[in-house]
Amino acid sequence: MKINYLKINGFGKIEDKEIEMSDKINLIYGNNEAGKSTLLKFISGMFYGVSKNKNKKEISDYEQYNPWEAKDFSGKMIYQLDNDDKYEVYRDFNKKNPQIYNENGEEISKLFNINKTKGNEFFYEQTGIDEEMFFSTTTITQNQVVLDSGKQQILTQKIANILSTGEESTSYKKSMEKLNKKLIEEVGTDRTTGRPMNLVDAQIEEIKKEKENLSIDENRKENLENEINAIEKEIIIENEKIELVKEIKKQKEKNIIEEEKIKINENIIEEENKKINNLKNEIKEDIENRKEKKYLFYIFLILTIINIALLILIKNKILLITLVGLTIANMTAFAIKHSNKKHNKKIQERDKNKKTNEIEIIEKNISNLNQKIETLRQENKQSKNMEENLIKNKYNKNIEEKEINYLLNLNLEMLNYELENLEKNISMQNIKLHTDKIEYQNVKKSEEKKVILEEQLQKYIQEKEELQSLSNSIELVKNALERAYSKMKNEITPKFTQNLSLLVKKISKGKYQNVKFIDGEGIIVELENGEYVNANKLSIGTIDQLYLSLRLSAIQEITKENMPIILDETFAYYDTERLTNVLKYLEKISRDNQIIIFTCTDREKNILEKSNIPYLSINLE
Repeated sequence: MKINYLKINGFGKIEDKEIEMSDKINLIYGNNEAGKSTLLKFISGMFYGVSKNKNKKEISDYEQYNPWEAKDFSGKMIYQLDNDDKYEVYRDFNKKNPQIYNENGEEISKLFNINKTKGNEFFYEQTGIDEEMFFSTTTITQNQVVLDSGKQQILTQKIANILSTGEESTSYKKSMEKLNKKLIEEVGTDRTTGRPMNLVDAQIEEIKKEKENLSIDENRKENLENEINAIEKEIIIENEKIELVKEIKKQKEKNIIEEEKIKINENIIEEENKKINNLKNEIKEDIENRKEKKYLFYIFLILTIINIALLILIKNKILLITLVGLTIANMTAFAIKHSNKKHNKKIQERDKNKKTNEIEIIEKNISNLNQKIETLRQENKQSKNMEENLIKNKYNKNIEEKEINYLLNLNLEMLNYELENLEKNISMQNIKLHTDKIEYQNVKKSEEKKVILEEQLQKYIQEKEELQSLSNSIELVKNALERAYSKMKNEITPKFTQNLSLLVKKISKGKYQNVKFIDGEGIIVELENGEYVNANKLSIGTIDQLYLSLRLSAIQEITKENMPIILDETFAYYDTERLTNVLKYLEKISRDNQIIIFTCTDREKNILEKSNIPYLSINLE
């Protein structure tokens, strides 16, 4: 892959700049702060865009490179893949996605995947290299190869990391240590205490014991609910019975009043009958008196006749005088009686008629009263039947008809007894209801607590599952890392170290013959005389060369495309001999890889010209 053309409308401090680039070596010259790093960022920005995310920096790349004075924040790039396909990319950096054209001028932006976060991933699809890999492989800056003696160990470790894991920042050993540490600190094991998994297990056991201690009868709540419902229903029915009894009592009391009315009339009839009997007796007595008087009259008459006879017969003067006196008296009385007989008879007849009329009046009144009594009885009977039917219709929903009839047939005394029993029963039922409700609330509270405990238990079980999942993931990563390490060590590292050995040999002019990576020992380098030494014992310059060789070798492995090699002030601290060796090696690989060298000195230019190495000079001034 080659970058053919760059047009910068506005990016950082660079404005209205066009750059034609060579397929081979491009030497981009500029003093410090002239814009070399800006141009490098522009190239990556054309491929991947400029992020508005600060990523732990004080300001984002978008804020840093958005020009204040330029008309627009945009640019264009033309590049060519190894299959000779050319692409033209225009990007307005204020927008997430660029416009991509093929060599026929047709826009093909929609042919590539659009990531919601990263935007159009055309360059990743074409090369398999993301932005992070672009800067960690194809781009080599000064601070990546220049180290003081105190950082020598860091550089050799980076080389060892690449040889063991393929990533300079990833050490197999340290990665495994970090994973094990993460497993212990964030999860825990059977042997640890006080770790998340141990704490969760303790919580689970504690909740289980607390649940067991509740010892709730699972059926008790349902039984209590049924019992409470039954009692409440019974109380409703009992209260309804009380109302029924009260209504029956009221009806009975009303009937009693009506019966009393009948009795009053019956008493009146009785009194009237007594009057009639008295009158009849008086009439009878009058008749008997008349008969008696008649008998007395006859007796008197007989006595008078006897007296007269005795007067004739008796000779005794005294007796005679007495008899004469009696006879005269009898005669006088008879005369008086006889003289009043007609008058008394009239009075007696008149009195008899009066009493007879009075009897007739009373008998008529009695007849009226009997009719009234019969009417009252009929009305009472109808009223009683109607009221009883109303009562039956009103209460037959919840009370059996048999029981209603039973209550209807009771007298007031028995109804009062029933009412008293019903009220006592309701009182007892209310006590039982209150007791059951208290127990129900206690059971409910226990059940609610059990539900809460169950929720807590499920929460901790879920936490345990998540921790177990994390543990499984860490173990999976460890296994994957171990397999990758094994594959890297057995398949890739030997090939990699072989390529690296050839590179180091060329750059060092045969001073270093071979490079190997040994488990537990790190990197060893074979010297010209065949001796192997640990890389830590080499000079800083040699380690620099080794690291550069490793990075150049890695470029060949990351993609099928021959990517441009971008060197940003990489050789600032190289001596002339090492720089010459490196530039000569770069000339060889420039047949396949485009070389872009950023520099602020004439050293590279002078060596290239002295060595008759062709290059294209680009000045940013």
